[in-house]
Amino acid sequence: MSSNSPLTHRLAAIKAEGRAALIGYLPAGFPTVEGSIAAIKAMIAGGVDIVEVGFPYSDPVMDGPTIQLAAGRSLAQGTSAADVLSIVKAIAATGTPTVVMSYWNPIARYGVDNFARDLALAGGSGVITPDLTIDEAAEWLVATERNSIDPIFVVAPSSADERLAKVVNACRGFVYAASTMGVTGTRSAVANTAETLVERVHGATSLPVCVGLGVSNSEQANEVAQYADGVIVGSAFVRVLLDAPDLASGLMAVEELAKSLAAGVRR
Repeated sequence: MSSNSPLTHRLAAIKAEGRAALIGYLPAGFPTVEGSIAAIKAMIAGGVDIVEVGFPYSDPVMDGPTIQLAAGRSLAQGTSAADVLSIVKAIAATGTPTVVMSYWNPIARYGVDNFARDLALAGGSGVITPDLTIDEAAEWLVATERNSIDPIFVVAPSSADERLAKVVNACRGFVYAASTMGVTGTRSAVANTAETLVERVHGATSLPVCVGLGVSNSEQANEVAQYADGVIVGSAFVRVLLDAPDLASGLMAVEELAKSLAAGVRR
């Protein structure tokens, strides 16, 4: 299935520049709804090409302690689906392709077709669904197709070839390659399984392959950018916001981290 989304166009333009894309993640509503919009805009100012807005959820099986802490704070403040969509709308309005990362339960609760429709109305490009298996995705694939939203699935080093081919065939926009079998979080080194996984995905699809889980600094971003089409960074952005004494210094730290990571993918 082909895609005509802002996400697809941005990834193609970046590939034409001969580099990897930098994709930045933050949970919606952290530190507040307005604060998350400001923080994402700081990421963009620092050089992030594509934004991933996390839909905070109470049982985030793929998220490590840093993102869990931030999402928990967001939920405690009552961040809703409407807030997630308003954040997407504010960020997409900057011209930056914006996707949502959501576990399946919040989408199912909102209404599968309703979520795809309202995300499209907000200007969103796609949705990453880490816990939705391809075998249970039929309704979602119909809804995303109908509303021109890119469905993005996650593949892992453990995915068998036949399974991998099935998953990437259903993706649009890009394929999310999890670098390791663990949860999100900054690591001292990116797993060496990532490069092998990217090679396997490239063998099964012409879609861009973006690597997440574990990238936290310029050197790691540069390393992953040598073989992947995109480098996804989440926990490192969340961590600098958590560590900041106030929002203003947090925004400065986010922009500085983005500049450093952007230099890494462009080096």
